[in-house]
Amino acid sequence: MSAILYYVADPMCSWCWGFHPVLQKVKASLPADVRPRYVMGGLAKDTDEPMPDEVRAYVQNAWREVAARTGAAFNYDFWTRCRPRRATYPACRGVLCAAAQQKDAGPPYFEAVQRAYYQQARNPSDTDTLVALAGELGLDTARFAADLASPEMDQRLHADFALRRRLGIRQFPSLVLEQGDLQTPITVGYDDAEPLLARLTSALNKS
Repeated sequence: MSAILYYVADPMCSWCWGFHPVLQKVKASLPADVRPRYVMGGLAKDTDEPMPDEVRAYVQNAWREVAARTGAAFNYDFWTRCRPRRATYPACRGVLCAAAQQKDAGPPYFEAVQRAYYQQARNPSDTDTLVALAGELGLDTARFAADLASPEMDQRLHADFALRRRLGIRQFPSLVLEQGDLQTPITVGYDDAEPLLARLTSALNKS
């Protein structure tokens, strides 16, 4: 029986950045009949307002926690070079725009957003950054920019939100294995590779 492994995440979620090496191991271990699918979770709605000081402190503290737990590296120059906004929906739409334009471009674009945000001190809440990342991946930037602002892409984002709710997920990153009518949570929130892969193997062996 073919199956889907849903990865419910947000490219601007720091725990998803810390989870990246674990996700790569998971994807490398998947049998041919298990298809991974990224589901945009949406951490923060659209806003043009600058991030309040208390939210800045909260996010920076989350970065430190993720770094301590996972070893992920963060470039704190972001906080002085950029005008932070608590808006992750644009980056989520960007992943969907990439996937709409080119098959299998969603995951590479997701990773490009993560690198831009956490390593290159670029702001994925800004349209200019998202369009530039599309160009760096060889996508058509004019089409990408049009798609990013389209009602259709917003509808696709909310369809992902509906799928997230159907899967019962409120925490990122999460993995849910779907086999027919059965959904099995593999991890809800961050976990290390070894226990996660053991649960995934057990779930697949039960099918």
